[in-house]
Amino acid sequence: MFTAIVYVLTSGCAWRHLPAEFGVSPATAHRRFSAWTRAGLWPRLHRAVLDELGAKGQIDWAAAIVDAAVRAKKGGSPTGQGPRGQGIRLG
Repeated sequence: MFTAIVYVLTSGCAWRHLPAEFGVSPATAHRRFSAWTRAGLWPRLHRAVLDELGAKGQIDWAAAIVDAAVRAKKGGSPTGQGPRGQGIRLG
């Protein structure tokens, strides 16, 4: 089950295209993914993997990348509908 879910998430294929070789129906895999997501499995699993690798000295934090989005609470000036609406030339 876990391998089937990881396959869908990493390959980008639709749940309905999950290969039969995984031995689980696409609907069942998706239901289990949803249940595990609601239960908070993914952040806990991620933390456990980082803790394990960190304890073994197998993480090179010098090469780590932080990805975050910050929402402006007071908003900002409108930017239009996108590059065409703003008169920006691309290329």
